[in-house]
Amino acid sequence: MRIAMVSETWAPDINGVAHTLGHISQELIRRGMQVQLIRPAPQVPSRAEGIEHELQVRGIRVPRYTDVQLGVPSRRAMAALWRKARPDILYIATEGPLGWSALNLARHLGIPVVSGFHTNFDHYAGDYGVGWMKRPVCTVLRHFHNRTQATLVPTAQRAAELSAIGFKNVHVLGRGIDADHFGPHRRDSELRRAWGVTEHQPVALHVGRLAQEKNLTLLAETFEAMQRCQPDLLPVLVGDGPQRAALQKRLPNAIFTGFVDADSLARHYASADMFVFPSLSETYGNVVNEAMASALGIVAFDYAAAAEMIENGRNGLVVPFGDDRAFIDAAVALCQQPVRYSQLGNAARLRVESQRWSHIADQYLDILRQLLETADGKPQLSRI
Repeated sequence: MRIAMVSETWAPDINGVAHTLGHISQELIRRGMQVQLIRPAPQVPSRAEGIEHELQVRGIRVPRYTDVQLGVPSRRAMAALWRKARPDILYIATEGPLGWSALNLARHLGIPVVSGFHTNFDHYAGDYGVGWMKRPVCTVLRHFHNRTQATLVPTAQRAAELSAIGFKNVHVLGRGIDADHFGPHRRDSELRRAWGVTEHQPVALHVGRLAQEKNLTLLAETFEAMQRCQPDLLPVLVGDGPQRAALQKRLPNAIFTGFVDADSLARHYASADMFVFPSLSETYGNVVNEAMASALGIVAFDYAAAAEMIENGRNGLVVPFGDDRAFIDAAVALCQQPVRYSQLGNAARLRVESQRWSHIADQYLDILRQLLETADGKPQLSRI
């Protein structure tokens, strides 16, 4: 099978979409699939590993997010590629100009299309003070996805939400974890010494982009509350973004690492004790799986990955969506109970060990094959 993937983000970009697509594409290649990639040209010239054909188009930088870009519509270049190597099916991961261009061309050529709902753009409108745009953004997204044969989302919760507002043929494709890469075996005493903490001193970790949509005001309030009752607790924040300077001013005793490479990321997870994740804007949140695989005691809101993966009080702590007081209280209580956060972390590790990317890729291929088996190309997939 030849599968064309269209995405406005790919490695070395650091985000959940690029992370997910990278793992799925490599699993597909291992299974003998021919994979095409259409994406904006990266800032540092590079080619994706193992891809049969890669088309890089011109990108446009997003204001205030200089490391994010949109691909320009590239119908002519895609048509030339598909005349030479026509894909059996197209997967569009992002709904930007490049994605719209690919969808229009594929429909013209009769190529089946599956789309992925990877980013809650409608939620971001509220985070950036333009809440009035939520409805029109949702309308545009619904129109885009309903022109594809199926839309893949990472959680049953999100599938139900989208179906309720008119998205059709929504199917669940979970997210995996490399439990060999992330795990307590990556704990690094040298790294902890570099942080200035002893082996038994508590470290609370946050991993993610330091941007407004990540609910960072609550993150700062939570860390401050944890330190008031546990003065020797050290917050560590992995990631970068436009809110970093403001957070560093508010949390002067915290460690800010910026972005780190994959190997260092695994060591940072495993060398912490707790994971604090107050985001309310995730479509999934791969970092939750990574923290669970690293055996951390987690505090998160009861939605997205946390709702799917965490059983409250058994392998982590989840609080009602948007209840800031409950979130802070849960984190404060947990940081004073080292035996409990260790127990929760060990149970979390057991929960995700079977959630391998190979299993997710098998589900992905099942969906594509079912679609290709429909004689008239209409969306008739059985629910996954």
